[in-house]
Amino acid sequence: VFPVEEEKLKAYVTIIFDDCFVIRDLKVINGKSGLFVAMPSRKRKDGTFKDLAHPLDNGTRKKIEDKILEEYNREVLKKEVHSSVTAS
Repeated sequence: VFPVEEEKLKAYVTIIFDDCFVIRDLKVINGKSGLFVAMPSRKRKDGTFKDLAHPLDNGTRKKIEDKILEEYNREVLKKEVHSSVTAS
């Protein structure tokens, strides 16, 4: 999880499954209903976006999203603690 300081985009994420399969460029987005994870996507000629990789069921999507948001929150907390220590 690589936090960024933008209004809506909060982090880029890379996930690795079983040390043998990687998916890059997931994003943590701050939307109207709070944080969510956007799968990597590509813009099509018609202007719409198509996911390049995504879970096939809601249970798997929830597990991935929960883990990513847990790690995102941990990184943000770590950064806040580091900032407050260096500011003191």
